[in-house]
Amino acid sequence: MSETFSPAPKPSYRLIPSKFPPIGLFDTVVTTADAAAVMELVGWTNDRIVKDRLYRLPSDEWVYGRPNASVVMASFLHVSSAGARFNGPDLGAWYASAELRTAAFEVAHHLRREAVATSKARLVRDYRTYTAQIDGDYLDIRGKQARWPAAYDPANYAASQAMGEALRASGGASIIYDSVRHQGGVNVVAYRPRKILLVTQADHWRLTVEAASQRIEIVRLK
Repeated sequence: MSETFSPAPKPSYRLIPSKFPPIGLFDTVVTTADAAAVMELVGWTNDRIVKDRLYRLPSDEWVYGRPNASVVMASFLHVSSAGARFNGPDLGAWYASAELRTAAFEVAHHLRREAVATSKARLVRDYRTYTAQIDGDYLDIRGKQARWPAAYDPANYAASQAMGEALRASGGASIIYDSVRHQGGVNVVAYRPRKILLVTQADHWRLTVEAASQRIEIVRLK
């Protein structure tokens, strides 16, 4: 059966907690050597794991010398110890949504899990939005839950991580898939930093979730 490839949604939306301030480490350097040297200087690589991840990412894929390059690189270098849906803990990826609302549902799911894990009835967190253009055509598994059931498991990411990492290792750039958290929503995961273009910071939002409810509240901050 032949695979389907489609362009990524343009623009796409990503929400990042505002407690992680943007640090323009990669934004102004002009060579790969400069990027590595500046990382050493400012301490991004004080964590040995982060330094190891940098060199797992081929240097010809590093993004630098353009606005918000550091935001892109951070998504690959600062990774949960459990990984995410389509990436393991060794190297991150850029996750984004076709609509801001879908991005909100995605982060709300993880915020709610945090509320449950910490025995809090509700959690409130501020986020900032980034829009981006993701270049190229990517593996499109929308509407193919029967064929790719592991990719859509709501809780267990073991098989979907293996699928994603195999795609990354083979040279594949991305997957477009239906959101598991927002019915009708569309997400994309991108494995090639240099395909993530025109990254722009947009509005700030306050997101509130309840541990015992699927309800979320999102308010734009002035």
